[in-house]
Amino acid sequence: MRRIKAALFVASLGPLAYLIWLGFTGGLGADPVEFIRRSTGTWTLDFLIITLSMTPLRRMTGWHWLARLRRMFGLYAFFYAVIHVVTYLWLDQLFDLETIWRDVIKRPLIAAGFLSFVLMIPLAATSTDRMARRLGGKRWQQLHRAVYAVAIAGVIHFWWLVKLDYTRPLLYSMIFGCLLLARFVYRFRRNAPAIPTVQSAARMRDGRAGSV
Repeated sequence: MRRIKAALFVASLGPLAYLIWLGFTGGLGADPVEFIRRSTGTWTLDFLIITLSMTPLRRMTGWHWLARLRRMFGLYAFFYAVIHVVTYLWLDQLFDLETIWRDVIKRPLIAAGFLSFVLMIPLAATSTDRMARRLGGKRWQQLHRAVYAVAIAGVIHFWWLVKLDYTRPLLYSMIFGCLLLARFVYRFRRNAPAIPTVQSAARMRDGRAGSV
């Protein structure tokens, strides 16, 4: 398991390494800032998808070790989101707070992106076992359900960003929708009252008859 996790950890740095390589070889295109911002934004969504896929895959396959990867992929999603936001704040806006605030107010896509990022901060801050123990299992789980709000706000941000080809935003929307639906179906099935089978009903009758 440690080898698998280590290999996936290194592989998750691949997009960043590729971006650095493009920077040194002049492959970032005519607008390098835009290329970096868009790339890190889509990688954030990619890692959110991977993170949210861990639990359904674990339930379908019975591979409980997948649960150990969820935190790592979630932190990678936050890592690429940080690069995405810093690219906008620094390389695009030069930390001009007045311009940034005006952008957030006037452009809904920027507001949706910032909302998604802000919601990620407490999730990343409480991702450790120590914080989970301090919060308590139930409160920690309730807090980390906000990852779905993060995904929704991130997809909305992507939808409003795209102007012509909506194929990728639609694909992300469908994937996140399926993951959210899988969660609702699981919770419904877990909370639904059990339907007695013919065998269990017969055992119940035999038990009542024997107690008379």
